[in-house]
Amino acid sequence: MTLQERINAFAALGKKLSSLPDYEIDELAFRAENNNNWFTPDQVKLALQGLVQLLDEEALNSWMAKYQVKDQPEARTVGVMMAGNVPAVGFHDLMAVLLTGHIAHVKLSSTDQVLLKWLVQELVELAPYFGDRVFFEDMLKGKDAYIATGSDNSARYFEYYFGKFPSIIRKNRTSIAVLDGSESALDYRELAKDIFQYFGLGCRNVSKLYLKSESQIKAFLKAIEGYHFVLSHHKYLNNYDYNKSIYLINCDVHLDNGFLLCKPSEELVSPVAVLYYEVYDEIEQLMEEIKEKEDKIQCIVSRGAWYPGSFEFGEAQRPSVEDYADHVDTVAFLQDLS
Repeated sequence: MTLQERINAFAALGKKLSSLPDYEIDELAFRAENNNNWFTPDQVKLALQGLVQLLDEEALNSWMAKYQVKDQPEARTVGVMMAGNVPAVGFHDLMAVLLTGHIAHVKLSSTDQVLLKWLVQELVELAPYFGDRVFFEDMLKGKDAYIATGSDNSARYFEYYFGKFPSIIRKNRTSIAVLDGSESALDYRELAKDIFQYFGLGCRNVSKLYLKSESQIKAFLKAIEGYHFVLSHHKYLNNYDYNKSIYLINCDVHLDNGFLLCKPSEELVSPVAVLYYEVYDEIEQLMEEIKEKEDKIQCIVSRGAWYPGSFEFGEAQRPSVEDYADHVDTVAFLQDLS
């Protein structure tokens, strides 16, 4: 199978996802939620919409044109240890392995057992060639290379077992928003998407705001009152109640609009149902601070993407096919294996 044929197969998968009947989406979402309560039908549908964007034929061709991927490379076995915090979050790694002509041996997260298997099944129906190119396994031993995604703690485990092989090992990351004080209520509601989509569990979810003044956080909380529905999810509610209790017992300074706790902090990664914030004086000084923490930041959002290298509000969970996790070029890594 040539590279173009592999690209065409993934583009066909994208077209199929875009035209799935509602009953099939509902059935798939039911199974995904049964496996992981965080994967509600709305979140699963959002993830599928993201995959449709990722699998755009023109985007795929433009992406692969930047590399020297061979039609028939010497195939390597690549162990892919996937995360499970967001529905089908490991799909990009799988696609990169298959497009570069390698064989994927996948260890799924226990919290995302449904969607990836279903996507591979759909892909194989469109292109049977991939039937002997993807294997789901419980143990990833004896592979030529590895891609592993997890926490800072699990990364030490991955380094120990996989570090002697060619590997990409990812750690904890989060995302931030930089505000300049000119944001409107509409801007705040767009920003809320970056905070609440997938209940804030993804590395592309904003967990901290950098503000020009303290008054902005109150305006933000007022503007996003329409997101009160997140409390209808029992796990989110449990996190909200737990963190609120801790802050009250400890007399920690925080703001509360009834469904989101906002706490001043210099840290980046906030718990579920909590948003950290910090007031800055000079943008130049903030840029230096952010640069020092760039190994912990996946993406940055700002109004109209005014901050260098940032996404617009509401776009954090809509990465292009060329937006790599941890900013490590997966395709270049896989291409070099051959």
